[in-house]
Amino acid sequence: MSLQKKKRVASQSRNRKVSLGVTYAILIVMGIIWLIPLVWILLSAFRCEYQADGTFIGRVTSNFFPKNYGLKNFKDLFTATYYGVPKAFPRWMLNTLLIAIIDCLISTFLVLSVAYCMSKLRFKLRKAFMNITMVIGLFPGFMSMIAIYFLLKSIGLTGNPAHPGYSVIGLILAYSAGAGLGFQIAKGFFDVIPNALVESAKLDGCTNFKIFRQIILPLAKPIIIYQALMSFTGPWMDFIFAKVIIGADNAQYWTVSVGLYSMLFGTHPDTNLFTQFAAGCVIVAIPIVTLFMFLQQYYVEGVTAGAVKG
Repeated sequence: MSLQKKKRVASQSRNRKVSLGVTYAILIVMGIIWLIPLVWILLSAFRCEYQADGTFIGRVTSNFFPKNYGLKNFKDLFTATYYGVPKAFPRWMLNTLLIAIIDCLISTFLVLSVAYCMSKLRFKLRKAFMNITMVIGLFPGFMSMIAIYFLLKSIGLTGNPAHPGYSVIGLILAYSAGAGLGFQIAKGFFDVIPNALVESAKLDGCTNFKIFRQIILPLAKPIIIYQALMSFTGPWMDFIFAKVIIGADNAQYWTVSVGLYSMLFGTHPDTNLFTQFAAGCVIVAIPIVTLFMFLQQYYVEGVTAGAVKG
């Protein structure tokens, strides 16, 4: 190898190392910036400080690291009365869990069913339907919030003083009714499954539903888990639809996101509840983090297979 060629190779190697080092440095700085608010919320949840007169300090303080740690915020959060609802936070958690589970079951079934039809069946306007759903998916869901609210109000599923609990049903419908439009990733996964399996099953006299239930679903475990996670986390973390549909006067039916927001910014805000708000944020994050940790493998398989083929 000539001396000039060796210098060129060495220069390329040096430039590659510099570029890689700069990339890692930028990623490290971005990671630190992203983690700072999360660490702050976590520390605030365990903050247990008192003033000289013995008054508990629950508001935002200037010191990043607490002087004392404790579990008082978690204890008060689970036992306190908010907006006239005794032990309100556990009630909000149960409301959110109920809504998320029901929506998870309905939405997962709808998405997988539509994805199977789009992937394995051939019918008129199939391409047009997929193109339309792709365009609709470019717009955020909350753009339809006002229309959905008045539609639900017209049938008594929100803003109904006689039956305030009906707003929970309306919220579930708002989450799950249009879930089938998000079939693209699941369709990409079903495209990987050979069409020969479907065709041979049809020759044996199987109906489409039987093929879907006994052949497709057993082979689609990763995408089922992925879709179930997405369908569960949506209602669990949503604030906008829950705030609008349930309303401000039905505190016993609030979801946890609406309840935590109302502690600091509602009709009766209290800045001394910030540490309890932080404790609530930590508790809300635990189920989502746990699910992703245990189901990460299937989640990644579902995303990669569906995205590559789709």
